[in-house]
Amino acid sequence: MRKIAIIGSGQAGLLCAHGLRKAGYAVTLYSDRTAEAWLSSSRPTGSAGRFEMALGYERELGLDHWDAVAPRPLGAHMTLCPVAGNRLLTMTGCLEHPAMAVDLRLQSHRWMLDLEARGGKVVIENVTVPRLEEIAREHDLTVVSTGKGGLSSLFERDAARSPYATPQRNLAMICVKGPRLGFDGVPFLPAKFNMFEPFGETFWIPYHHKDVGPSWNCLFEAKPGGVMDRFQGAKSAKETLEMARTVTRELVPWDYEWFKDAEVSDENGWLVGSVTPAVRKPVGRLPSGKLVTALGDTAVTVDPIAGQGANSGNKMARNLVDCVVARGEKAFDAAWMTETFERYFERHGQHIHNFTNLLLEPATGMAKAYLVAQYGSDGRRDPTDKKQALANAFTENFNDPARLTPTLMDGARVRAFIRQTAGSFAGAVAKGATGVVRAQVLQRLGKDPGHPFLSPSAPAT
Repeated sequence: MRKIAIIGSGQAGLLCAHGLRKAGYAVTLYSDRTAEAWLSSSRPTGSAGRFEMALGYERELGLDHWDAVAPRPLGAHMTLCPVAGNRLLTMTGCLEHPAMAVDLRLQSHRWMLDLEARGGKVVIENVTVPRLEEIAREHDLTVVSTGKGGLSSLFERDAARSPYATPQRNLAMICVKGPRLGFDGVPFLPAKFNMFEPFGETFWIPYHHKDVGPSWNCLFEAKPGGVMDRFQGAKSAKETLEMARTVTRELVPWDYEWFKDAEVSDENGWLVGSVTPAVRKPVGRLPSGKLVTALGDTAVTVDPIAGQGANSGNKMARNLVDCVVARGEKAFDAAWMTETFERYFERHGQHIHNFTNLLLEPATGMAKAYLVAQYGSDGRRDPTDKKQALANAFTENFNDPARLTPTLMDGARVRAFIRQTAGSFAGAVAKGATGVVRAQVLQRLGKDPGHPFLSPSAPAT
């Protein structure tokens, strides 16, 4: 039986360990903390929201322990603001299958216990490079999945695929309880986005917290130096929440009544920091010449703006397991490591990377035309509603960025897609623009913009 070591007990590392164990390999997982420490004394590393393609692999491995209790968002509601206070347009898009975000601390705790119950070995230690040398000598393959820091320095940054040398956002995340699970006018539980072109984004993500259960994970993505960029000095969950409350009152007043009574879910449930997006080469060479390969955030680090970190890790883990099985008894050499990563990158990684970077940059003219063309979407699953079809296509791209990302990167393809979906590019944009202008007039008159919503009596999906 071939022996495989995995360094790291986060999302991707544990999923890969379970996949390899199910395939019959001797798996040893090295973690810098126990399952109990994950649960009781760790911070979440992000919201870890996943969509259907990623969740499907978890179900195949019997790791879907929270499907019956976690909130399941069925789509997204987005408000686009060119300047503070101006709600230019909205989009309410449906997913084909619900998404889910589970507290990673709860998940790692359970999945580590599951791995041991299924015959995997768990070793608790902080793996250094000298120790990694020993582990690599003892195993047929060693996989490094320790996140963005630490051992990731073993893997060379791929400059051609990494356009950013610095973080594009300063980040703050807080787990909160109290706000109700839903929003007036949206006919399903959504993830809710507020996009401010000059200074960043806010995300309200339905979340299953380790202690309080169904609740929220709130993310603030601040452009450095902008008016939202005020979280970096936070020293506690309470401080982060008070800053979040102030930002919401000042910049997102339409959500303030919903958010104002939010409470901290737990004292460790917060983060502040930043991420420099990067793709790294998958082969790490130790001083002895031994090779290790990268997985998850260690291989590809994405800004959380598109919610792709955990999804990327799941897809990369599945790809690695498939390639290990296909390798048979052959050596896991540098060429195999590179081919394995390129297989993932061609199928998924490039689209995840490009979609994330598109959202980090100012919207192009054709991207704005797409958002105008879908204006009027209200989240009803009406198969004859062309604007809703455009909103749904954009929302489903979070599940599989290969679907629409190549189109969004090409103005001619955007035009063709709108024409194919809505019947006419000019007609769809003109109709949407009429509604947007009407909303602008209402705001100038000091009234609510009257963006699309369902009446209380309308059926929900």
